Amino acid sequence: MKMMTYKNKQRGAALIVGLVLLVVITVLAISGMNTATTELAMARNDQNYEYAFQAAETGLENILALGTFDTAGAPAVTRNINTHDTVVAQVDYEDWSIVPDKAFSLGSGSGVSAYHFVATATADSLRSPGNTTDRDASAVHTQAFYVVGPESPTL
Repeated sequence: MKMMTYKNKQRGAALIVGLVLLVVITVLAISGMNTATTELAMARNDQNYEYAFQAAETGLENILALGTFDTAGAPAVTRNINTHDTVVAQVDYEDWSIVPDKAFSLGSGSGVSAYHFVATATADSLRSPGNTTDRDASAVHTQAFYVVGPESPTL
């Protein structure tokens, strides 16, 4: 009879321990899934920023390749790279200066000036064009340069 009483006292303990372990494993699994989802979203956002970065670089290359550097100003150039990525690039005139003596062995009164420009490219990478999403990215790149030319009010 003693043996039977001992068995009756242990009844259901394995079930409760099993359920507690099952709850712990479920909580760990849900936590792991949330972490994986967050990391995937971060990777998507980083990839989208890279698209915007590359689009801005492409815009700078294209506007500089045109070679239309005008002190009176030049219109902005808009380019759709694909259905998601667009870039607007422009070259703005900043100022002029004399060509430094040490650079070209020319100086003031030589009839040669350095015309300073700044090229700017602003790119947008939209994951759902027409809608604002949390995965949209933009990048702005600038490139300063000067062009050596004749000393005159316009280039």
